[in-house]
Amino acid sequence: MAISSVDNSHASLDSGGSLSQIAPLEAVLFDIDGTLCDTDPLHYSAFREMLKEIGFNGGVPITEEFFIANIAGKHNEDIASVLFPNDHERGLKFTDDKEAVFRRIVKEKIEPVKGLHKFTKWIEDRGLKRAAVTNAPRENAELMISLLGLSDFFHALILGSDCERVKPFPDPYLKALEVLKVSKEHTCVFEDSVSGIKAGVAAGMPTIGLTTRNPAELLMQAKPAFLIKDYEDPKLWTALDELDKMGKVKTGAE
Repeated sequence: MAISSVDNSHASLDSGGSLSQIAPLEAVLFDIDGTLCDTDPLHYSAFREMLKEIGFNGGVPITEEFFIANIAGKHNEDIASVLFPNDHERGLKFTDDKEAVFRRIVKEKIEPVKGLHKFTKWIEDRGLKRAAVTNAPRENAELMISLLGLSDFFHALILGSDCERVKPFPDPYLKALEVLKVSKEHTCVFEDSVSGIKAGVAAGMPTIGLTTRNPAELLMQAKPAFLIKDYEDPKLWTALDELDKMGKVKTGAE
């Protein structure tokens, strides 16, 4: 069973789509799951079936709401604690097994978020620095980036597990700034979960939220700069055109 698409009709809850405050733009940071590719339905399906098999919640399948509230965007350490509060080791073994299932599925079903390659070309054409910043395990992250044809696009891959604290704490994004040698004043973040948006905002950067699967009202609670449906959203391109016209993109940053 696939997680359903979210109604994005309320994405206009945010207050505008300007990025002029980060002039000149030097770097762009991306989450992976749900931000580069629409993988939440694959994660949800794997969790749902595997939890049902072991009799979690009395054998009643988890709902999409449960998945969004307790699993989406979170690190496996935290997911293990939620699902198996009295047996953390079992929880970690379960999440490892689930990731193996996910990797098998994603090879056949990965889909980039609409407009992704148009946007990555815009970034490359301007020589901006870029990094992927994720709570996902390294094996998952590298596989998804490779399947999307972005292995040569990213200058760095930052894992939550390599930081003292994972998202929603700012540590992974602060590490990305350090690795890329750019400042938060000239960098923006793209995220699709409450946990991720909170991390980007806490790191001091304007964070654009994608309503790939999570409700706009929920994402707005994390205080994103603005929300977009995908990378073809006119709101994004209006903001990028504004930067171009004002000469506020630092070309040749790499």
